[in-house]
Amino acid sequence: MDPTRAFVKNVKRVVVKVGTAVVTRDDGRLAVGRLGAIFEQLEKLNSQGFEIILVTSGAVGAGRQRLKYRKMINSSFADLQKPQVELDGKACAAVGQNGLMALYDILFSQLDVTSSQLLVTDNDFRNTDFKVQLCQTVDSLLDLRSIPIFNENDAISTRKAPYEDSSGIFWDNDSLAALLATELKADLLVLLSDVDGLYSGPPTDPRSKLIHTYVKQKHQKAISFGDKSRMGRGGMDAKVKAACNAAYSGTPVVIASGYASDNIIKVLNGERVGTLFHKDAHMWIPITEIGPHEMAISAREASRRLQVLTSEERKKILLEVAAALEANEHFIMLENDADVEAARDAGYDEALIHALAESVRRLAEMEEPIGQVLKRTELAEGLVLEKKSCPLGVLLIVFESRPDALVQIASLAIRSGNGLLLKGGKEAKRSNAILHKVITSALPETVGAKLIGLLTSREEIPDLLKLDDVIDLVIPRGSNKLVSQIKSSTKIPVLGHSDGICHVYVDKAANLEMAKKIVLDAKTDYPAACNAMETLLVHKDLLASGGMQELVKELEQEGVTLFSGPRVNGAVSFSKANTFHHEYNSKACTIEIVNNIDEAIEHIHSYGSSHTECIVTDNHDVAEHFLSRVDSAAVFHNASTRFCDGARFGLGAEVGISTSKIHARGPVGVEGLLTTRWVLRGKGQVVEGDKGVVYTHKDLQTSNGY
Repeated sequence: MDPTRAFVKNVKRVVVKVGTAVVTRDDGRLAVGRLGAIFEQLEKLNSQGFEIILVTSGAVGAGRQRLKYRKMINSSFADLQKPQVELDGKACAAVGQNGLMALYDILFSQLDVTSSQLLVTDNDFRNTDFKVQLCQTVDSLLDLRSIPIFNENDAISTRKAPYEDSSGIFWDNDSLAALLATELKADLLVLLSDVDGLYSGPPTDPRSKLIHTYVKQKHQKAISFGDKSRMGRGGMDAKVKAACNAAYSGTPVVIASGYASDNIIKVLNGERVGTLFHKDAHMWIPITEIGPHEMAISAREASRRLQVLTSEERKKILLEVAAALEANEHFIMLENDADVEAARDAGYDEALIHALAESVRRLAEMEEPIGQVLKRTELAEGLVLEKKSCPLGVLLIVFESRPDALVQIASLAIRSGNGLLLKGGKEAKRSNAILHKVITSALPETVGAKLIGLLTSREEIPDLLKLDDVIDLVIPRGSNKLVSQIKSSTKIPVLGHSDGICHVYVDKAANLEMAKKIVLDAKTDYPAACNAMETLLVHKDLLASGGMQELVKELEQEGVTLFSGPRVNGAVSFSKANTFHHEYNSKACTIEIVNNIDEAIEHIHSYGSSHTECIVTDNHDVAEHFLSRVDSAAVFHNASTRFCDGARFGLGAEVGISTSKIHARGPVGVEGLLTTRWVLRGKGQVVEGDKGVVYTHKDLQTSNGY
């Protein structure tokens, strides 16, 4: 549940208002399917004990459509050629209200719900006795599980015209819903619209962003509204005014889309749907806090300032980051200890202790990655083309546990000239906060601390995943579930792996003592790592020779729980594996027997995750066969899978390990955070149909100058 929506746990009485754009289709006819979905939600809530009050618009629109049709049927061809007079709005309201309630009654009857109609006018609320009687009547109806349906009685209203006169105690059905929510002491008001909620600008403008929580002091003057409702008299401006009136009178309000089939249920489940208005919203969200979009924009602007610095200036920043980490070690350790203690209580593994300053310094000493000339070509005389390395732009990294990841990622972003948005796991919240503070304090003012943004709520992630116009790459580091969720929720390219199902194949020509060391290290050095062995494949000859039994004994002595594949069953006595495609992330693994190397390769391709695979053998030809045919990000001969790591590869650090084949694969260091651009230098050449250009396409030696 979204923390800002926790109040819904105490909600019982709910006012739901459906606008004209929700009730009717584009052609003016009633949207029966959409209304049916809304009424099914209301029936479900009613049966669960919620007190539901419905406020509806749409009578005037429905009546106008019906009367226009009647008028056309009863008109001669000559009459239809004459200018058509606008139909009287009050007559439309009278005709439409009758048809609207007839449909509502049918829909509710099909759901075995009793509904009731109450038509009111602005003048009614000037009478104190009326308001007392109104409350009593509504209370009685709700006690009988009947759903009261309110609408303004436009047919007899003293307004000059339903869509023009906005005077009085209420002036449209949005303000009527807000008034009723206050008078009837509702716990929640839901205003259903034809858009997802309140945006920072017109919803059709791609630059507009959905506002999840409205803070009057922050948003009142910052929002520009689009056109009014397609058919009703209001629009988002009217809804916001009504929502503010109700919210500051004590009834929380959510503006949400009536087009989604289950939004009312989601709101009452506490999900982050639509825009919330609450009198205490300013206490939850600091007025000066920047939103996810602004944070991403700031990171992009800071990255561009970072890119124009010299190589020495960027190197100096990293050295100052390393010094700041060492200078603040005491404070970092205090926050880390607090996280570790809290993690113990919550059942998490202890976070790793930080000693990262040296890795940051190693990054600083690496060759300058930005602006490297990768290819230089003379296209024609005096026309030289260069392919140069450059930063991607803005990275969004979502990682779980291990706050040391923050230091690695931040230092890689600085070295590669990228802006960065970070969201760490809650189990390392305090460690992440102090590390972020230490690192950003070391950034010079010429770049700005906003180069690296730290997200504090996972509720911000969905908004960030929509920013494909600002964020250039998403890298999730964590569980299979986390990676899969992110991949399915964004158009932004995602770099990562969903599983770390790594294999060690012990060949019949393996040195058994070497195999024992490699297998033990691959499984027990850090069992939760993505490069830990999850499946041990053993050549069939080792079963007959006793070699497999020795490997099993070594693993069991180290406390590893073993699971068997079908071919191992009976040969040794341990539980059968439910599936080969399983990442244990603990001291456990699966063992299976294979007939030969090709069977081992086929098993890896069938059940692996294309992460890291190892063969242990003294047969050079067999090893080369394995290395050339296994299609994984990393393949090793006589070496533990645990070597698949950015720092161990000499990359300085890694932002993650990718099993993708596009852009970067395996441990992703600085190079994986770069792309390329083309720089063309000429002397006034023009294409002009290629008449005046003699192409040479001559490869030139790459350098950083001429």
